[in-house]
Amino acid sequence: MARRVAVTGLGVACAVGADVETFRDNLVAGRGGVGKLRSLDTSALRVGIGAEVDADTVRAGLKRLRRRPTDRAVDLGLVAAADALEAAGLIAGAPPHEPQPVAVVLGTGAGSAESHTTGHQRFHERGVRGLRPSTVPRCMYNSISAGISIHFKLTGINYVVVSACTSATNAIGMACRMVRDGYADTVLSGGADGFFDPFYFGIWNNLGVMSRNPDPARACRPFDADRDGTVFGEGAGMLVLESWDRARGRGARIRGEVVGYGESSDASHLTSPSAEGQAAAMRAALESAGIEPADLGAVNAHGTATRANDLCESQSIRAVLGAAADQVAVSANKSYFGHTLGASGAIEAIAALLGIEQGLLPPNLNLDNPDPECDVRLVGSEPERLERPLVMKNSFGFGGSNGVLVLGPGE
Repeated sequence: MARRVAVTGLGVACAVGADVETFRDNLVAGRGGVGKLRSLDTSALRVGIGAEVDADTVRAGLKRLRRRPTDRAVDLGLVAAADALEAAGLIAGAPPHEPQPVAVVLGTGAGSAESHTTGHQRFHERGVRGLRPSTVPRCMYNSISAGISIHFKLTGINYVVVSACTSATNAIGMACRMVRDGYADTVLSGGADGFFDPFYFGIWNNLGVMSRNPDPARACRPFDADRDGTVFGEGAGMLVLESWDRARGRGARIRGEVVGYGESSDASHLTSPSAEGQAAAMRAALESAGIEPADLGAVNAHGTATRANDLCESQSIRAVLGAAADQVAVSANKSYFGHTLGASGAIEAIAALLGIEQGLLPPNLNLDNPDPECDVRLVGSEPERLERPLVMKNSFGFGGSNGVLVLGPGE
């Protein structure tokens, strides 16, 4: 018999908050975190804005964990994971921690990008002799899940899912299935990405998908007629998933439920989205949850603020929800903390769960002139009551990967 999947721990580190309470409050208040980048020289780049996590906050988080900085994605993941595990009552105090059979299934788009850039720089400057042996473990994509597993002594399986911007959502979906089907009682899942380095941020600059709006705070404009591209952000989001009965039995606070999950592949183009592929994942998620479109209270959209993606997502939402699309509110969070690539699904799932908990949807920032071609019911410039506590969380990525979660209330 399939088990219900409870969410008992949340942890986040992004530009609008490195703790869940600050993150929640900034979303509701409509306070974004996009600004001019401070961590690298952008003078030679087309775009020099992004959503950075406060460096002092990350250092303080690592100090509390008795860790030195290693790689930005790993560091962000550790800080968020600590909060999620503590909130779930699985760890307490400073390390060392006692081993426990918790799996770690995480998503990432760029992996340990900072370590890759450092290795390339050393090779360019000094040749093979300049490469340290530690470059190998630092550059492994699974250094994120392995580092978290080792630090917190989580002895269940650990691995990362790499499916571009869908990575964290796919990871949460896989973790949900593990718990639901009895392969694990508890899984730490989510995602982490940190890519504000000269190489990785530079290649995205040259792809031409980022906004060149001179006002950082107004640059990311999901579903707005004047949108001109996305804005990047770094960050991590972590969720503790466990069987509902186990959570209840140990007296854990249940923050929400993963009710359903669907996935698909466009199998059509490496970078152009497909409304048909997206719709297939949405329908699979609704079927998995056992609900109808009218049961939804909101859609937490992928909402990248690029011309093609927002239009395509609007079409796929309309195709799946039908007449219910006129009532189901659509929100997009990337205008707050940027597009965090492989971590975005986790951070936005946390935003959705907090919205369910509060019964409140945060405003859509920078939606001054809604695009009439995006034919969905968008949340406006003020917070909106969430009338039905079920939210569909969309994530779509390069390579044609689509992942959709249905999230519900806790106790």
